[in-house]
Amino acid sequence: MTATSATAASGTAAPGTGARVLAHPAREEIRIEAVLHALSDPMRLRVVRELAAAEGELTCSRIELPVSKSTTTHHFRVLRESGIVSQTYRGTAKMNGLRRDDLDALFPGLLDTVLAAVTRQADRLGEG
Repeated sequence: MTATSATAASGTAAPGTGARVLAHPAREEIRIEAVLHALSDPMRLRVVRELAAAEGELTCSRIELPVSKSTTTHHFRVLRESGIVSQTYRGTAKMNGLRRDDLDALFPGLLDTVLAAVTRQADRLGEG
């Protein structure tokens, strides 16, 4: 890990900026195994669905999950570290957005297929 990525991984301020930076994998570092693992959890799928529907960034608090705050934080971290979402601080708010361009470039059609399958499943189970 480089000094820059170590700083980013810790969530501390980048030198000279005063801004908190979170570690994200570069596009070429995103692996299908990590993406599929992240998408295998119903709470994380819920986050991805909401971000896809928003077509923009949302704060963590805008996405309500029926789990504790620490578990919610864990789910967002898994999504970020897998390369599915980007997270940036704007003031005290942590903004979340799908990395759709990166995912579509690496795994064409994967995100749309997963989102469509989740919607069909929710409809079939009466959870839509």
